[in-house]
Amino acid sequence: MQPHAFIAMPFGAKPGPDGKSTVRFDRVLSDLLRPALLHAGFEVFRADEEQRAGDIRVDMFQELLAADLVLADLTVANPNVWYELGVRHALRARGVVLVVGTLPGLNPPQVFDVYTDRKLHYALTADGVPDPAGLPAAIAALSAMATESLAASTRRRVSPVYQLLPHLEQPQWKRLLLAGDNEFRGAYDTWSDRMEVARQSDRPGDILTLADETPTRALALEARRMSGESLLKLRQPALALEQFNKALVIDPDDIASRQKQTVCLGRLNRFAEARTCVQALVRDAAQDAELRSLAGRVEKDAWTSRWRPRGGVGSVVEPALLQAAAAGEDALLAEAIMPYRQGFEADPRHFYAGINALTLTVLRAHLADLSGYVDNVSDTEALRGGVRWSVTAALARNPKDYWARATLAEWSLLSEENKVVQKHWRVAVAAALGDWFALDSSRQTLQLLADLGFRPVETADALAIVEREIARLDAPFAPRHVLLFTGHRMDPPDRLPARFSQTMESAAAARIGAALDALGAGPTDLALCQAAAGGDLLFLEACQARGVRCEVLLPMDEPAFIEESILPSANGANWRDRWFAVKAELAEAPRILADELGPTPKGQNLFERCNRWLLNTALAAGPERLRFIGLWNGAGGDGPGGTKQMMNEARRRTGRVDWIDTRTLL
Repeated sequence: MQPHAFIAMPFGAKPGPDGKSTVRFDRVLSDLLRPALLHAGFEVFRADEEQRAGDIRVDMFQELLAADLVLADLTVANPNVWYELGVRHALRARGVVLVVGTLPGLNPPQVFDVYTDRKLHYALTADGVPDPAGLPAAIAALSAMATESLAASTRRRVSPVYQLLPHLEQPQWKRLLLAGDNEFRGAYDTWSDRMEVARQSDRPGDILTLADETPTRALALEARRMSGESLLKLRQPALALEQFNKALVIDPDDIASRQKQTVCLGRLNRFAEARTCVQALVRDAAQDAELRSLAGRVEKDAWTSRWRPRGGVGSVVEPALLQAAAAGEDALLAEAIMPYRQGFEADPRHFYAGINALTLTVLRAHLADLSGYVDNVSDTEALRGGVRWSVTAALARNPKDYWARATLAEWSLLSEENKVVQKHWRVAVAAALGDWFALDSSRQTLQLLADLGFRPVETADALAIVEREIARLDAPFAPRHVLLFTGHRMDPPDRLPARFSQTMESAAAARIGAALDALGAGPTDLALCQAAAGGDLLFLEACQARGVRCEVLLPMDEPAFIEESILPSANGANWRDRWFAVKAELAEAPRILADELGPTPKGQNLFERCNRWLLNTALAAGPERLRFIGLWNGAGGDGPGGTKQMMNEARRRTGRVDWIDTRTLL
């Protein structure tokens, strides 16, 4: 996404600082400011260029808030420019570049409020236009200054307002940008809706692609957070961690991203790093219940990792052996209980912290004969009562809250008779509304209790209720391998020199088949590609012959794709018939880029975007599962989104690339 620059400057010709000369600011814009910013990669906007109907001040304020860079020209004492600069300094702590033009024989103006601020001085001729002799150097210097400002650490405060008032916090950009009816609100709502559809449809590849297409860079932090949270919910902690790390590049102090970063590290069993992160978070907000719960989660995961068999949840091991192993890690169990209790004490409304503290405390008592722990029964009963009050209050606020329902069911399992336990779990699974991941989370909690032999009859019955509900749902398909293909289209009859001609077809089909056989491709694998005549369709035909599940992602609607990527090839009508035969065997209809992700953003290439979508969809199953097959002659492609670009990106991400060189097929 291009960074956005807003220019605050006078319009037209204005009297110079001496009141006698003239500065022609439209020439300053066209000759210096715009070329420099465009060279630095910015999209450039000046207030008088706004063509939409409405109050220009609203647009101006939105620009001053949202722009990645505000460039203010202070050559003359223009009140509008100073007003706009003041608004920017008040709204944002950074992202300002100051420029001053100097007329022959005059010293540049000195203003107390920004006297010490770094400025770029450019030379004007006596006619008030940028001096041609110094223009190339001025463009280069301004371009570099803009680039440096954009790349500067988010912790560095440039605005004198934020420098002199160190405890002043910037306003929440999202809340300000999305207030009322404006271009940011519409673009963000559309983008956000598509993100939510992708999450509900369990399509992390769509999420990854949309994460790079935030409608405005000012909302990039929000986009990375949303992407990471969606991927985390879909059990993709490694990919989610990438998103939260990108969010922290934007704002290293963002608490929400730091929290989720810690969760990801814990789920990746990187406990030492997770502890370091959570300790820093707790220092910053010691009484925050969410942070205390996060610390508890890290320690709980560390405890279970010490005694759980390598096969993970549900691995078959004698219960007595598991109980002994868990009891032997009593010190770690105590370390997990403490932050959960502290979090619940800090905020009794936080029933998640409370139920975890209670369940782990009861489990510790259950393991007491092996660990030597002496339970403080009255203390446990007080905690039990507190959790019941907390979750009851939460359900009064929202009776359909699945997590509150599941908490109440877990609470009942700790002490209630079996018929009450079963009742609460039946109500809880009904509240899940088919959320496979939420139900699976509850299943993991119950499996933990079952592994440790806790109330075996009640736990088994509760687990059976949850598993029956899960069995009614379609579990997310987890392929053994994701077979990602891209390759040359079949040449049109008049293409010279040949790249992939008809004479190479049978040899290419054989090589593709051999590559699939070497991978043992079969029904447990997923194949992804477009469906162009030539390599794509040969790959799909070979995969279908081996029973591989195939998904097709198209950059445009099917009729247009047939016209663009199938019919122009040699024997195009035959390739079209082969496409329809492949399509008839697909389990799902081809997915169309614009239908799924919306129109291609300005400045992006359609085919490049589709290839990113394909790669992200493949990576979303786990980079370790990706196997890439490319049919390529080793030369540069016809443009962005070609085979070369796709292969290089797959090699960079995974290192697993099978290259079929069409030059060897002659």
